[in-house]
Amino acid sequence: MSREYLSCHVAGFGHWYGVQVMHKLCPGKKLKLRSEPDNPYDPNAIAVWCGKTKIGFVPRARNAELAKLLFFGYGNLFEVRVQSTDWTRHPEA
Repeated sequence: MSREYLSCHVAGFGHWYGVQVMHKLCPGKKLKLRSEPDNPYDPNAIAVWCGKTKIGFVPRARNAELAKLLFFGYGNLFEVRVQSTDWTRHPEA
């Protein structure tokens, strides 16, 4: 039984450092989420990290509820993993 809360692309992948760690981003790879409440563009911003490398964000249109859960300390309830990759398509498609 799937207990998936959210499935989405990584927004801004091409603008951050995702390309530098593409070789590590295989299905099943664990990622981390970090709130960025002081982000000047989006107070609900949630950065996606692969190890010590920021690779982008949870898309703005999908981050509001998740940002609330992280704010109230429920972030450790989530396991974040790469579901799929297709390097022949635009990274935000």
